[in-house]
This record gives sequence, structure tokens and C-alpha cells, in this order.
Amino acid sequence: MGPVLLAFVLAVLAWLLVVGDLVRRHRPAWHWYLVGYPATACRLLATWRKVAMLNDLAVSRRPPRGLLGDLVVKGDPLRSVTPRISFPRATPMGLTLVVRLHAGQTPATYIKAADALVHAWKVHAVRVTSPERGLVLLTATATDPLERPGLATAHVELLSALIGALESGGAWVMNLRLVPHWLITGATRSGKSTLLARLITQLATQPVALVGIDCKGGMELGLFAGRLSALATCRREAVAVLSALVVDMQDRMSACRSAGARSIWELPDTLRPVPVVVIVDEIAELYLSDGTREGKAEAEQCSTLLLRLAQLGAALGIHLVVAGQRVGSDLGPGVTALRAQLGGRVCHRVNDPGTAEMTLGDLNKDAVAVAQSITAEERGVAVCTGPDGGWSRARSHLTPTEEAVSTARKYAAMAPELPALDRALTALEGDDK
Repeated sequence: MGPVLLAFVLAVLAWLLVVGDLVRRHRPAWHWYLVGYPATACRLLATWRKVAMLNDLAVSRRPPRGLLGDLVVKGDPLRSVTPRISFPRATPMGLTLVVRLHAGQTPATYIKAADALVHAWKVHAVRVTSPERGLVLLTATATDPLERPGLATAHVELLSALIGALESGGAWVMNLRLVPHWLITGATRSGKSTLLARLITQLATQPVALVGIDCKGGMELGLFAGRLSALATCRREAVAVLSALVVDMQDRMSACRSAGARSIWELPDTLRPVPVVVIVDEIAELYLSDGTREGKAEAEQCSTLLLRLAQLGAALGIHLVVAGQRVGSDLGPGVTALRAQLGGRVCHRVNDPGTAEMTLGDLNKDAVAVAQSITAEERGVAVCTGPDGGWSRARSHLTPTEEAVSTARKYAAMAPELPALDRALTALEGDDK
């Protein structure tokens, strides 16, 4: 009976391994609830005290200094007490845990210990937030949810675009009505161009005017020229287009003032001008000059005009989406001033820490560290901000160039005419002749 029983046990184990692997591949949420969560929860409860003591999360009820006669003796705190925790609660691909802080503790200590928690619990990441005073919420994700994100779905309204999926599993939506201006950074082959293609594809089906500024000769945005109401392919053309937009913005101001409205959205439908989305690819090309007087003047003009559009355009239906491989203070003070007006931020993998700091540093230091940890293999992965001021890792849906170009051509007839921009570009061509 011994060999028969051993063979039966081995057969059962083999069957469990095969079935478990199939469940893990095709039903990862089931596998997590049945296998991953119980194991991780037990590991968390078993290691919590030790991890808390090693990472200064535990506190002592007695001071680390004592008086022995006339001497002050310093030593390790005695009788360390670990913070009280709730029982780990399962989520579809992770778990959450509430920690009650000791008096004098802050969430910053737990943020520093996040990496230690990742290794102790053997999970992909641990996010630290504070839902209310005195409490810390630890959110652990078992695996990278952006490694193979599904196609998220969401209701898309005017001036909003479904870009991809968030780390939480929700939809990544860029809503220009809620966050009117965006800064998008990313190195070559990081996914920045894919995101712009996705954005244009989503907005192409809506009654909005798309204006492109691509000073690399139109290599990127020129593919969507059929759906664009105007396209500037050099800095001289960019100055003409931006100047015309500022004039159009002033006309919109006059219309709102005459109607007693504070934005174009308070105007009647018959009087409301068409919303305009200005997409700037490679912002550095607008700010860098060749040292000549004319080049410096053009760079200053671009800086001033973009800043005016960013400061005043939101209520008037003019929105900016500014993208670049590198954005730093070395491009001039105008970049820093413009950055302050671009409330939406998206940071892909970047080549220098300064760009990540410029993109996310004024919002959250932790987001900068997460953005710098994005690897070259994680194309399309980025750190993005939300309308609530928080941030999250996200991944844009892959939109092939052929699909984006086909969509732009299909909806080319929907491109609104902007007479002021057409006149500006025509006059520029006449001057060249």
C-alpha cells in the first residue's frame, strides 16, 4: 500500500500544480483569492512585528535615555510596542491594511519603509496613504497590474479621452474640462508618441478643433494633418499660430463679457465658439534658440504666447497639451512659469532626473521616485495625476500608427475651420515668397 499511496499523493500534487497554473494564467483573480491572498495574509501577520521593529515603526513606552546616578545612560528603547493593525482585507489583485499610528508618528515613516514591506510580504508594491488623522492605509498589489492591462472602458464626454488603464484597474481618462492643460514627458520609445496618438484618435470623433505644433518638421503630428485645423512645422509658423490663437482668445473674452458669462460654457449653444486643443510636440524646440537675435526673439515670443494661453485659455475653451522628451529649467524661466499652469502631468520613463522632477516634483516627491523606476521594457507605463490631485501609475492603450492615421482621415471632415489661423499661415507663406 505504501507505493500505491505515494503514487496517489504525487498524482494529486501534479494535478493541483497543473490546474493551479492554468487558473493563475487564465483566472488570476481566482488564483489570488484562493492561493495568493491566504499565503500573503499569513506572511504579513507573521512578519509584522519584526518588520515594524527593524524599520522604526514600533515605539517604546520608555525613553531611550536613563539616569543612573549622575550619569545619563543611552541605549536601545525597551519594550517596543508595534502599531495596531487591522486584519488584511483582500482586493481583486492585492490587499489593504489599516495601521493605527502611535502618538508622534507620521505617515512619512511608513513611506520610507514601503520597500521593506514589499520584500517582507513578497508583493509587487506597497502604497502608503492616510485616509484620516491617526491612520495609515497600506495598499499592497500582488503583481504588476499594468504588465498585461485589459482594455478599460469608461463613459467619454466632450473634451475627454480614454487613454488607458490605471494601476487600480480603473480607466485612465484625460478630461480637459476638469484639468484643462497637460504636460507630458518621456524619453524616446517610452510611449509618449503612442499616448499622443491615442489622445488625437479619441478627440478626432468629437466636435473640437485640433491644432498641432510640431517643430520637427511635422514628422509626428503631420500624420494627422487631415483632422488638424492648423499645423505649424517650424518655430516661425508656431509664433504665427500662437499669435492668432491669442487674438481668437481675446475675441472670446469680448463675447463672454458682452453676454455676462464667465466662460464659453455659459454662452448659448448658438454663440459658443468651438473648443480648441493645442497639441505641442517637443516643447524644447520652441524654447531653444540658435543664438541669433531673430532666434532669441522667436523663443521669447513662443514662451510669452504659450503662457498667456495657459493662464487665460481654460475658461475660453482653449486647452494645451504640451509634450517633450526633456523639460528643465535650463530651457529658461518661461518653462517653469508654463509648468505651473499645466495642472495635468504625465511622466513616462525619462533619461534625466531633472525632467521627472520638473514634471512631478512640485506635486509629490514619491511620484518622482516611482517615475524614475520605470524601466525601458515598460513602454507606455507612466505616472499620471488625477483631477483629485493624487497620482497613479498607468499605461496607455496601444494605438497603432495606422489606426490613428485612419481615424484622422475618417473624421477629417469634422475639422472646424479657424479663419484667424488660416490667415496667419497664409500671410506667412506670402512673406516667404
